[in-house]
Amino acid sequence: MMWLYVMFDLPVLTPDERRRATRFRKTLLDCGFEMAQFSVYLRFCESKETAETHIRKVQSVLPPAGCVHIITITDKQYGNARIFQGTMQKRPPENPDQLVLL
Repeated sequence: MMWLYVMFDLPVLTPDERRRATRFRKTLLDCGFEMAQFSVYLRFCESKETAETHIRKVQSVLPPAGCVHIITITDKQYGNARIFQGTMQKRPPENPDQLVLL
């Protein structure tokens, strides 16, 4: 089991750049990613093969400009994450109970 992180910094100075950035974010959501922070999205994958499938899907919709990082981490590594909201520490979200087929 793995977690897939997509982190990006896309230009948004012109209306066309904003449209492309919005389209990219919406595509991530349509592919089952959830927003962790404004430019950081994550998705649970049940296997390395599934993660590779989603990596290829993200690659196919990359905007022509900007920087996108894709990182995979194991479920155990994700479980060791420390997440803070303000001064309060939150537990990382649990693995999904059910897989969603897209």
